[in-house]
Amino acid sequence: MTATEAVVRAAQGLARHLQKEAQAQHNNSEFTEEQKKTIGKIATCLELRSAALQSTQSQEEFKLEDLKKLEPILKNILTYNKEFPFDVQPVPLRRILAPGEEENLEFEEDEEEGGAGAGSPDSFPARVPGTLLPRLPSEPGMTLLTIRIEKIGLKDAGQCIDPYITVSVKDLNGIDLTPVQDTPVASRKEDTYVHFNVDIELQKHVEKLTKGAAIFFEFKHYKPKKRFTSTKCFAFMEMDEIKPGPIVIELYKKPTDFKRKKLQLLTKKPLYLHLHQTLHKE
Repeated sequence: MTATEAVVRAAQGLARHLQKEAQAQHNNSEFTEEQKKTIGKIATCLELRSAALQSTQSQEEFKLEDLKKLEPILKNILTYNKEFPFDVQPVPLRRILAPGEEENLEFEEDEEEGGAGAGSPDSFPARVPGTLLPRLPSEPGMTLLTIRIEKIGLKDAGQCIDPYITVSVKDLNGIDLTPVQDTPVASRKEDTYVHFNVDIELQKHVEKLTKGAAIFFEFKHYKPKKRFTSTKCFAFMEMDEIKPGPIVIELYKKPTDFKRKKLQLLTKKPLYLHLHQTLHKE
């Protein structure tokens, strides 16, 4: 393991611990709600720093100097009452599972598909907050990408509880090139579609993405019997598919294969993820 990999793993581990503390129930925590919100924001910054360290680009989005600004906040968390120095939001509870943990929890999931969410309402409660990020500042000659997630086609769309989509950009080794973003819970569902109609701002200029990178979309939903959020399927878009206008992409069975080596279609039916791309260039 290289020194950078060790730092990344340590940062991600600390981020998960902070997320758990930030999301602890009121009776089980010594922190106020405002303090837990600050702890959650620190965890988000750690994730941003991890993503910056794993990026192959020379320009880091979240620098070591930025990280150092968090030290006095964490040391004085019980008395800190100033504005947080970075415009970030706490990471939701569902993201604290370590890599591999979700697959272990889902071992018998296929036996239960279709039962847990039956009869759920057509409109979803806004129980799960999104973690969408704003568009980056424009740069001369550089292209920014906005992806509108319109809807996803699923045969059991009406049975999905609190569905949302996690969007990430990975290199060929499955390493994050940008911060991970979660959509808010879907706006509605009808027939075989779950509708989102939400914009995702890619957190890196298109020209700065490494060769072979891909944008991943993981569809997730809550499983009340197991009390955790599960990945149902995923889709991805490669760099040669970045073009203005509508696009539909195929859905694949979990677990999410970020290296794109063992892909298996979710269904033979004509069900897809429907997107619309907008390119911004000065």
